[in-house]
Amino acid sequence: MPSPESSASAVDAAAGTTGYRSPLLDLPGAVPAESPDEGVAAHYGNPHAEQRTLVEGSGFVDLSHRGVVRIGGKERLSWLHSLLTQHLTELAPNTPTEALLLDPQGRVEHALYVVDDGEATWAHVEPGAAPALVAFLTKMRFLLDVDPQDVTADYAVVYEADASGPVPAGALVRGPIQLGEATQGRDLFLPRAALSDYAATHSHPAGTWAYEALRIAAHRPRAGLETDERAIPHELDWISTAVHLDKGCYRGQETVARVENLGHPPRRLVFLHLDGTPEHLPAHGDPVELDGRAVGMVTSSARHYELGPIALALVKRTVPVDAQLTAGGVAAGQEIIVSPEAGGNARERLRGR
Repeated sequence: MPSPESSASAVDAAAGTTGYRSPLLDLPGAVPAESPDEGVAAHYGNPHAEQRTLVEGSGFVDLSHRGVVRIGGKERLSWLHSLLTQHLTELAPNTPTEALLLDPQGRVEHALYVVDDGEATWAHVEPGAAPALVAFLTKMRFLLDVDPQDVTADYAVVYEADASGPVPAGALVRGPIQLGEATQGRDLFLPRAALSDYAATHSHPAGTWAYEALRIAAHRPRAGLETDERAIPHELDWISTAVHLDKGCYRGQETVARVENLGHPPRRLVFLHLDGTPEHLPAHGDPVELDGRAVGMVTSSARHYELGPIALALVKRTVPVDAQLTAGGVAAGQEIIVSPEAGGNARERLRGR
């Protein structure tokens, strides 16, 4: 059974406050992470070794600070299909997928990492995001047989690098999923009371620094880091994983369709190879510059065990793809994630291309 302190921390996590402290921070070598991942470990003494271990298919990452949402009810999939960007009406049990909740103007509000167990749909979301998401979903219930609940106080998320191992008692699997170059892994929705016992029986804990470095190297966006109040899916390559382009109306669908068929996103996500000479990494929000002129901002950065210092950034669509940039004052070469020509498919067809 969890201690009163850990139960209180779980309630804090469910409420979206900053008071959460994972019991896994008591593991040897654990160093606490900072925002947006406070409450769990940044690393356990050797971030590069932790990355290598994950890539090789061993170890786990404590993501217990993330929010967990459960939607029950017989009409849950058709209802979520009408609200989110993903095609969900025929989602098979135990099949992992991603979806976005957009605002009416098509801007990203939430990213959901989804699985259905045949009786309910589960999703994990950014730390502190579950209360707002559930509040919105609750308002949209009307008379349908759906039951959205914030269950962060009861369930914790753990990423396992090996998708083939036995499933802990009471856990739900979201997987297999691919974290960049890593061997196929999986997310576990683990009963929060079992988190300490899980860590005691599993080896090679890895921190968020290792997990984030692999995410960045895989060119995958994260809500709250790669997104701002203007971000739309086309800018961030979420079109390839979280948006279904051949489904009916959903919140914000008009913007997605307009960009896909007639226009181009104003910005594009790029991967940056950073000069390793400076000791510091550019921070989230630092300017990306071309010839001394600001053309975007750094969104995430990390030190990769093979690639060295790397980052993701949002830059203006018109920035030349071969331009040498600076990111937070650090020289940076760019690698294309989102093409400057993304979208505009109807226009290209009309031109006969």
